[in-house]
Amino acid sequence: MAMDFLTQLFHRGRNITDVLSFNRARAVKWQEKTLRKMLYKARNTEYGRKHGFDHILISGDPVANFCKRVPINHYGTMHPYWQREFEGGADITWPGHPQYFALSSGTTEGSSKFIPVTGDQLKSIKRASLRQLFAVARTDVPKDFFTKHYLAIGGSTSLNYNGTSYYGDLSGITTSTMPGWFARFAQPGEEISSQTDWHRKIELMVEHAREWDIVMIAGGPAWIKILLERIIERYRLNHIHEIWPNFSVYVWGAVSLKPYRASIDSMLGQPIKYFETYLASEGFIAFQTRQGSEGMRLVFRNNTFYEFIPFNNDNFGEDGLPLPEARTVSLADVREDVDYAILITTPAGAWRYLIGDTVRFTDADACEIRITGRTRQFLSICGEHLSVENMNDGLARVAAEFGAVFPEYTVKGGNWNGTFGHSWYLACNKHGLDAEAVKTRLDQVLAELNDDYAVERKHVLKGMELKLLPESVFLGWMEKQGKLGGQAKFPRVLADHLYDDWCQYLSNHTQPQ
Repeated sequence: MAMDFLTQLFHRGRNITDVLSFNRARAVKWQEKTLRKMLYKARNTEYGRKHGFDHILISGDPVANFCKRVPINHYGTMHPYWQREFEGGADITWPGHPQYFALSSGTTEGSSKFIPVTGDQLKSIKRASLRQLFAVARTDVPKDFFTKHYLAIGGSTSLNYNGTSYYGDLSGITTSTMPGWFARFAQPGEEISSQTDWHRKIELMVEHAREWDIVMIAGGPAWIKILLERIIERYRLNHIHEIWPNFSVYVWGAVSLKPYRASIDSMLGQPIKYFETYLASEGFIAFQTRQGSEGMRLVFRNNTFYEFIPFNNDNFGEDGLPLPEARTVSLADVREDVDYAILITTPAGAWRYLIGDTVRFTDADACEIRITGRTRQFLSICGEHLSVENMNDGLARVAAEFGAVFPEYTVKGGNWNGTFGHSWYLACNKHGLDAEAVKTRLDQVLAELNDDYAVERKHVLKGMELKLLPESVFLGWMEKQGKLGGQAKFPRVLADHLYDDWCQYLSNHTQPQ
């Protein structure tokens, strides 16, 4: 019976993923229908009445009028509405009252954020998750792919309750509300998933690893790397396929895989398929549908409306927030050679919401994107315009040349006695590596990748220092910040207040290699 059900589900999934074969013109039409649907449903909410959703719906051009009447938002502008919902308010930004709130830890750049997760939003996330699962299943995975175990390493399923709403990590919310049929195959199970201590969670997964027949793993690459290392060490394996011979697929998101890919590959006994996903606390944005493609396809017909703001000085201030005169670009007009900040409108009551990521279209007609950085995490203290993507690419090249792995890193720009400079900190467990040689080569590679950086290094950006540190130092600092585990990410560009804390932590806990 279970196999019959899964077979039927697979055929349904094939139909779902077939819908993903579309062109941009069709996607634009879907987007207008999606916006109309959400405006209609939210027209009688407090936010809908304030911004005239009824008037937008009867206008000749609802998309243009929506962009004209509704302001660009970010967490700071939506927080007053969401705080009232968190305290029990209903019909404020979306009909009804959100039962769940996702606690977004982000990159530790400030206090935690509470993002509403409505019932309609949960349906959208689950629908997109199934589409991705079936897109994976259509590749040459084992024939009995749907009968084996899936290992998802996310936040704790033990949610908090404030009297009106549950709140916790988004992965914990989605796991705790997953369909019963899927729960039968999901690991590590409720007892381990509910753990809030990440050290204990990893320890328990290592202990139970032999009991599972894992075919697919999903989770942040930093923790997947640590888990595989611990399992191989505990059971004295040559590679992870000695214990999980059917392990075929790894799904990751939130951060670049480049710093971790070499380490993960080194622990495999056979090639696996890598699929990137873009699931943020604010919504399921995109996922990779084609093996070998550079980008992830935006999720359409799933109650999410997208807009894009060219990420440049005309639209953004130094604080990484849009300027009042910032202009948006529709899906119909995006180009492949431009970095955009992405805005989303979702059934969680997020309206024209800046989620803080920058993206670039790898294939505009196929609506495929890759994440290039954060609006508040780029380095440009004197015009060098160094993006996180530049940093990831540069470090990946240097790591390959030196036969090393840099699983974590961070950088701080500042004024050095009247001139400007960058301070780099790299996680590296390869002993004896010459930090000065790494610094020199990284400087050269960044200049090759970024013309602005090359120019400023010759004239204004005179200083550069680089320190190699054990990976445990980065994990220890994250734990001190209360941001260990889940989707928490080490900030690639340190803000001033975090830099002071980081330097103090380094002085108390370690010395550079």
